[in-house]
Amino acid sequence: MHAPALVVIAHGSRDPRHAATVHALVESVRALRPGLRVETAFLEFTVPSVPAALGRLAAEGVRDVIAQPLLLSHAFHAKSDIPAVLHRARGGLRIRQAEVLGPSPLLRTALERRLAEAGVRRADRSRTGVVLAAAGSSDPAALAVIERLARDWQSTGGWQAVLPAYASASLPRTEDAVRELRSRGAERVAVAPYVLAPGFLPDRIAAGAAEAEVLAGVLGAAPEVTRLLLRRYEQALLPVPAALGA
Repeated sequence: MHAPALVVIAHGSRDPRHAATVHALVESVRALRPGLRVETAFLEFTVPSVPAALGRLAAEGVRDVIAQPLLLSHAFHAKSDIPAVLHRARGGLRIRQAEVLGPSPLLRTALERRLAEAGVRRADRSRTGVVLAAAGSSDPAALAVIERLARDWQSTGGWQAVLPAYASASLPRTEDAVRELRSRGAERVAVAPYVLAPGFLPDRIAAGAAEAEVLAGVLGAAPEVTRLLLRRYEQALLPVPAALGA
């Protein structure tokens, strides 16, 4: 019996860097789990679409699919957009939607990896303020997750302070959080984008980091993200969630 195929569903962007980063992440998943069928699909702007990816799998005789939202929080896309498109496009497939990636300790480790790659040493942490820069959401529950992550990261990471910021829908903006950290006495300020791939909102985060000393890269295909994606796949195989269209 074949394991269910994994379909990684990203939002999509007109920015070609977005798709390139998503494909790199999916390739890292394939490398870590060579026997697993892994496909990529996008909600908009980029091909293949979710219906096209699912239709191709069904035409090849695949019957079971785990749909993995490439999202960091359980907000509108995970609650509404993705379930709706999966329901419309199921075409005889048995589809289970996996949980979003965040929150997870692995994501915090990936953030620290990106900061280290940008030149932040562990010895610098006590004098460094960090802006945890997320895309933003109008969902209070999603914002609460980011705020809790910032608090936990400050208390356990050894940073001078960690403040959340948002590129859209919510405040404060990245530049405001940079200035707030400076006013609190941070000798250095580092901006850690809590986003998976480049695009319009990550560019807004980068622009807001102009007064910071350090801007880390997006999470992308960090090893921790790869492992987390496979962990969510394995969790979705457990017999708790009901299959869509079963």
